[in-house]
Amino acid sequence: MWFYLFQGADANLPVDLKGSAADPAVFMTDRELELSTDFSRIKDFIYFISVPLEWLIYLFVLGFGLSKWFRKASSGLTRFSIVHTGLYVLLLSFASWVLTFPLRYYSFNVSKSYNISVQSFHSWMRDGLVDFWINWLLTTVMVAVMYWLIKKYEKRWWLYAWLLSVPFTLFLYFIQPVVIDPLYNKFYPLQDEVLKGKILDIAERADIPAENVYEVNMSEKTNALNAYVNGIGSNLRIVLWDTTLNKLSDNQVLFVMAHEIGHYVMNHLYWNLISSVVLSFLGLWLGNIIYRKWVEKYGKSWGIKGIGDLAALPALLLIFSLLSFAVSPVENAVSRKAERDADLYAIQMTNNPKAAVGAFQELATVSLSEVNPPKIVKWFLYGHPTMLERIHFLDSYKTSKRME
Repeated sequence: MWFYLFQGADANLPVDLKGSAADPAVFMTDRELELSTDFSRIKDFIYFISVPLEWLIYLFVLGFGLSKWFRKASSGLTRFSIVHTGLYVLLLSFASWVLTFPLRYYSFNVSKSYNISVQSFHSWMRDGLVDFWINWLLTTVMVAVMYWLIKKYEKRWWLYAWLLSVPFTLFLYFIQPVVIDPLYNKFYPLQDEVLKGKILDIAERADIPAENVYEVNMSEKTNALNAYVNGIGSNLRIVLWDTTLNKLSDNQVLFVMAHEIGHYVMNHLYWNLISSVVLSFLGLWLGNIIYRKWVEKYGKSWGIKGIGDLAALPALLLIFSLLSFAVSPVENAVSRKAERDADLYAIQMTNNPKAAVGAFQELATVSLSEVNPPKIVKWFLYGHPTMLERIHFLDSYKTSKRME
C-alpha cells in the first residue's frame, strides 16, 4: 500500500478537465497542491495500517492467551455476569486502546502539522476518553446480551441478536443528536438570524419539520468544514460547523445546507437505517458460521471452551471487522450515489451553480482534500464522490443551464 500510494498510484487529471473548474491548479496554489497530496496520502496510509493492526491485536490477544487471562481475571473479581462481562470488555478495550495509541497519536500530529487540526493535546485526549467509555458501555451491553443468547439459544442466537439490534439501532439514531453529540462539542442556535431564516425557508420548501438551525463550535478543534442533518423524529437537527460559516459565503452555505436537506427529502437517513439492519442480519448470519468453525478449529490452542466462552470475543470481533472491511467498497459505492443525488437536489433547489462550485473548491482547499484520489482509496474510503467528480458535475450543470 505504501508503494501504491506514494509511487505507483495514478492520480493524474483527465486531459479534458485540465483548466476546468475541477482542475485543482485553477483554485489551489502550487504549495496547496503539494500539501493536499502529501496530507491525503499520509492519512490514507494510516488508514490502511490501522485496519490490519486491529486484526493483529485480536490475533495477538487470542494467540498469546491474553483473552483467557482476561476472562479469568474478570471472573475472579465478581460473580455477577454483567459485571464480569463489563470487566472483560474493559480489559480487552484497554489493551486495544494502548496498542493503537501510537498510531492515533501520529495521526493527530499529522493533522496538526498540516494545520487541519488546531486541537490541543488535552482536548484530543478528552475526546478520545469520551469515545473509549461510550464504546465500552455500548459494547458491554451488546456483548452481555449476545453471549446470554449464545448460551440460551446456541443455534439461533444470531437471529435473536439481530432482532434485538433493530430497536437498539433505532434508539441510537434517536438519541445521538441530543445525548451523544453534545458530549464532544457545544451546540447552540445559529446566531446569524438572516441566514437562519434562509435555511429554514429551504427546509420549509422541502417540508422538513425543523424549527431551528444549530451551530457547533468546531473552530477550537479543526479548520475543516462540515454540515449535516441527523436524528429521526422529534430529535431531527440541522447542524453547521462554525468553520463552515466562517469560510463560505451565505450562498455557498445555502447550497451545502440544501444538499444536507436533500438527504432528508430523499429518505437517505432511513435508507441508511434499513441498510444497516440488512447488513447486520447478513453479518450476524455469516459471522456465526465462521465463528463456529474458528472456535472448533482453534479453540483448544486459544484456551477457549466453546462458542459461549467470553474469551472467544476477540475472534468474533475479528470476524465482524473482516466482514465490514470486505463490504465497505459496496457500501461506499451506494453512499456515493446518494451523495450525487443530494448534490443534484441542492443545485435544483438553490439554482446557483457558481456558489455550488465555489463551495467545493473552498472545501477542498481548506481541508487539503486530494481532488482526484487513487482508485483503491476511493473504493475503500470515499463515501462521497471525489472533489473532481463533484465539481465537474456541478460545473457541467452550470453549462447545461446556460445552454438551456
